[in-house]
Amino acid sequence: MLTLHGGVIAAAVASTVAMAAILLWRQRWWLIRAEFTRLRRAAGLRRATVTAAGHRWVYASREGEAGDALTVVMLHGFTGSKENWYPLARVLDTRYRLLIPDLPGWGESERKPGAVYGFAEQAAHVAALIAALSPQQPVVLLGHSMGGGIAALVAARYPQQIARVGLFNAAGVRFADNHFGLAVLAGENPFAVSDAASLRRYIDTVFHCADAKPWIPWPASSALIQQRRNDADFEQSVLEKIGRTDDAMLPGAEASQIHQPALLLWGRQDAVIDPSAMAIYAAQIPQAEQVLLDNCGHMSIAEHPHEVALAVTRLITTNSTT
Repeated sequence: MLTLHGGVIAAAVASTVAMAAILLWRQRWWLIRAEFTRLRRAAGLRRATVTAAGHRWVYASREGEAGDALTVVMLHGFTGSKENWYPLARVLDTRYRLLIPDLPGWGESERKPGAVYGFAEQAAHVAALIAALSPQQPVVLLGHSMGGGIAALVAARYPQQIARVGLFNAAGVRFADNHFGLAVLAGENPFAVSDAASLRRYIDTVFHCADAKPWIPWPASSALIQQRRNDADFEQSVLEKIGRTDDAMLPGAEASQIHQPALLLWGRQDAVIDPSAMAIYAAQIPQAEQVLLDNCGHMSIAEHPHEVALAVTRLITTNSTT
């Protein structure tokens, strides 16, 4: 019988643990992708790709229960991705067809060197995507934060493609001063992430409800931090365009051209886009229903998905024959 000395066993165990740790470190982004896949499947969504507006898009989709189901398109915000919408998609009525893209430059979709990804550019991109994926039927377009500003421009500029529009915590108007807005105007990126402390600050800024804040364990957290470091220059270039140029107020300036049924939805405790923005948009879109959610921050679509789903259903069904 071969007997191993305790020290040999300990060394073997330590070596195995070290090897596992190295593999885990090297594959740490896989952990995030695996969680995204789990959440996507839980919402009944599938991953797909399409080329539109000269970009390769990656998007999540779910077919509606009826063959002629109304299509709902969802646009994420600055530093966000399609995954931000999964909590809402999971509870939204299954009769609707869902299309949830990563906007060009973000997430898994293509980013072209030197390309501009401001409100106007992305609005044209989204119009091309809708033409490719819903050529026969106008869609319900929902946008969150930066995506809300983009959605406002799409609804105003391409009305034949948009049946109804929802703007959630939407950028694109000059809201009351807060820490986030003043930092942007000063040339900073308040969403910048470079280490564990700034990642926690980022999460604490966009979420108000503690139980909605994502838990990101090591080594997944290190992968996310590294990605955000890599994207720092890109984030700053987009923020310059949508936050510090004349184009920053373009969505609000053109919102008066939105004549479709509309929904404005905010979190009362939004520390990013101050709730005062909702009244500014409402003055331009008087037909819009206004919903202000209490105990809710910037990430309304993840913090209170059931309440948001009810508001979206009202948007779709009120005075509708669909």
